Amino acid sequence: MATIAIVDYGMGNLHSVSKGVERLGHQALITSDPKEIEAADGVILPGVGAFGDAIDQLRETGLDQVVREYVQTGKPLLGICLGMQLLFTSSEEHGEHQGLDLLPGRVVRFQGELKVPHMGWNRLALAKSDPLLTGIEEGHVYFVHSYHVLLNQPSDLLASTDYGQPVTAIVGRDNVYGMQFHPEKSGELGIRLLRNFVDMCRNPLICG
Repeated sequence: MATIAIVDYGMGNLHSVSKGVERLGHQALITSDPKEIEAADGVILPGVGAFGDAIDQLRETGLDQVVREYVQTGKPLLGICLGMQLLFTSSEEHGEHQGLDLLPGRVVRFQGELKVPHMGWNRLALAKSDPLLTGIEEGHVYFVHSYHVLLNQPSDLLASTDYGQPVTAIVGRDNVYGMQFHPEKSGELGIRLLRNFVDMCRNPLICG
């Protein structure tokens, strides 16, 4: 059984994510304790709300550095929704904000006449093979967001969706992963993605 630390910085869908992990038969630990995060087999960075508020909370609690140091151990990290966006270099949401810069890219608002927020079920299009996508077939997952990620490195894209334009849906590099949608609310496909992530936590050597 793996222990998955869910980072509690005051802005996240903590309980729905923890229930998703627990349904897979693993321990979900909602925590802001650096020692518990460091000791975990895997870490999930959730997020709901505005980028600037979230990154400020992470910095004020010192959890931004805790997450960076965790990544250096080589164990898997997964950002979900806003948590994925926080992994990137910067965001233009309500001003200019610097992110964790674990992956190069920029978070921008949907442009044009698209309905915002992008809310509902959209089909994933897989971009490349990765351990996170083991056994995954293209299907629908649940999105709720007004901003999306523009990648600096196309090789970081694992899956996209279409919302009047290509939208980054899953990213991954080495042991750092992100999902723009909510896997814990995305039916069997989302749970399979969570299961694959937890499997990588049990054996971090298989990270992409």
